Amino acid sequence: MSEPVFGQKDPKLDYHKRVGVYRVIPDKDGKRLLILQAPNHALFLPGGEVEPGETDEETLNRELLEEFGVRVTIGEKLGTAAEYFYSHHRQTAYYHPATFYACTDIEQVQSPLEDFNTLMLMPIALAAASLKRPTHRYGVAQWLRTR
Repeated sequence: MSEPVFGQKDPKLDYHKRVGVYRVIPDKDGKRLLILQAPNHALFLPGGEVEPGETDEETLNRELLEEFGVRVTIGEKLGTAAEYFYSHHRQTAYYHPATFYACTDIEQVQSPLEDFNTLMLMPIALAAASLKRPTHRYGVAQWLRTR
């Protein structure tokens, strides 16, 4: 099965490829998901851009410490999806392939290194409907299929 691609590629734009990895992390009761709210109030799954030489696991661990100050157990790969979008904030067009993983066992190990995001546990249905990126909604949908 081919990976889904969201958004429309505008032939007039030059796209920057930004590879990301993200996690679907439920609370211990499996009723809420760990969600990041950016300063512009957009909601995202935890994760981010893969830096040169990093594995998916290294990226996920680094991003979770930066954003939340937590560690988790990385579980199964849920799938990959890509998106074409334009960031008005960065004034850049992106092609953003992303891989999603299921995770468990949230453990707070330090204070977040980034202090500009709002961190929350959000009911699953609300999170699934509210995430900004269609790729992130896809990741949650894939996770829900495995439950």
